Amino acid sequence: MKYLIVGLGNIGPEYENSRHNIGFMMLDAFAKASNIFFEDKRYGFVAETRLKNKSLILLKPSTFMNLSGNAVRYWRNKEKIDVENILVLVDDLALPYGTLRLKPKGSSAGHNGLQNIQDTLGTQNYARLRFGIGSDFSRGKQVNYVLSPFTDEEIIQMPPLFETSTDIIRSFCLAGVEVTMNQFNKHK
Repeated sequence: MKYLIVGLGNIGPEYENSRHNIGFMMLDAFAKASNIFFEDKRYGFVAETRLKNKSLILLKPSTFMNLSGNAVRYWRNKEKIDVENILVLVDDLALPYGTLRLKPKGSSAGHNGLQNIQDTLGTQNYARLRFGIGSDFSRGKQVNYVLSPFTDEEIIQMPPLFETSTDIIRSFCLAGVEVTMNQFNKHK
């Protein structure tokens, strides 16, 4: 069985540690924990690994955030992956910093990357792991906030969050979305 694990972000050094790139950062942490490396391939940076009898395709789209659907569609079709076996790692303004929430499907909630994936695939029925980035910005400054770097304090807090996100990805592939949600979605 194949899975497509997609980390959302923007390519380029100017975006590297921005809040909007937390999807890339979570996927990098998973790849590091799995001792695998990304290669520059069509529509993105791709790594492959196995988890028991599952084949995982990791994708960091090189299409920029708002066109992520093109990369997701290409790799889904190329690898013949069911939409239920897609997991998108994404930033979320509506959650407090560091909160991790897995959802089996849903709307884009105003996130342009998720909206593009939804529009391109023609469905909302793919899972997403949302990483809370908080919402500490003034009215009209949302774009500046999501493209700003994390604070030193937030960066210090990341390693255990990345360990948990890695565990969530593994559980999603091995146990399924419902079991994983019950185990990891904690309410603060």
